[in-house]
Amino acid sequence: MSDSVPDPRLQSLINKLRPGPVRSVTVAGFDGADVLVLLGESGEEDSEVGRIPQHEVSIRHAEHPSEVFKVGQQIEAEEIGCWRGQLNLSARACENPELRAFLVAIQPGQIVSGAVSGVHNFGVFVHLDGEPQGLCTGFIRVPDLTWDRINHPSEAAEAGQRITGEVIMSETRNGQVTISLKALLEDPLVRFADQTAHVLNGTVTKIVPFGVFVRLAPGIEGLLHVSEMTDSPVESPDQLVSEGDQITVRVAEVDLQRHRVRLCAHDS
Repeated sequence: MSDSVPDPRLQSLINKLRPGPVRSVTVAGFDGADVLVLLGESGEEDSEVGRIPQHEVSIRHAEHPSEVFKVGQQIEAEEIGCWRGQLNLSARACENPELRAFLVAIQPGQIVSGAVSGVHNFGVFVHLDGEPQGLCTGFIRVPDLTWDRINHPSEAAEAGQRITGEVIMSETRNGQVTISLKALLEDPLVRFADQTAHVLNGTVTKIVPFGVFVRLAPGIEGLLHVSEMTDSPVESPDQLVSEGDQITVRVAEVDLQRHRVRLCAHDS
């Protein structure tokens, strides 16, 4: 399992998306497509008013929230924070009690298993063990599939495959558990860190305007800047090399925190 430091921006997002307290509220009316609710006991005078934004009303599609709730109806909703001095809540986070119970029980860092249900350009959906029947709650983002550089998620997973991953976050508002397969694999860069200053042979895997990426070992790619490739001006690195070419480079730096390898010309 990787010991890499989590991105503070991702950690901040995870903290914001963790399930909040649930409270019983009464529908007071509608403000456009939002629902206004009374936060105090039913019938209580001067009760504070909260708001359920349109996108937090229901998992189901509705043209207007009046199709979902009626004035005077008592519902449960999850607190999601204050906006302009008013408490905002999510009714969709409490709409399916069985789903909510499943999601709340799952904590970041927990190990879960399931079967891949679909592979798409943007990630992989997973039927997690124990999830409510008829739902698909697991999701793996492309960067969380593998340490290797891949062109499409189908290179790392296929429908029907059994997988085991680590929970990044469990979200009651969208009914999803984001998991990582990569988190349970050793970061190959850790073992590669002692290669700094070594001269190695590698394969050009990708050409970009500012240089080329070179595969040095399984799961290890480094960037060779175009300025290291020639002293003469060139419009693009593809004037010097092609994808698939074997080249010799020197490892200039292995940055474990940013997960980057910087390369230079081998005679530098």
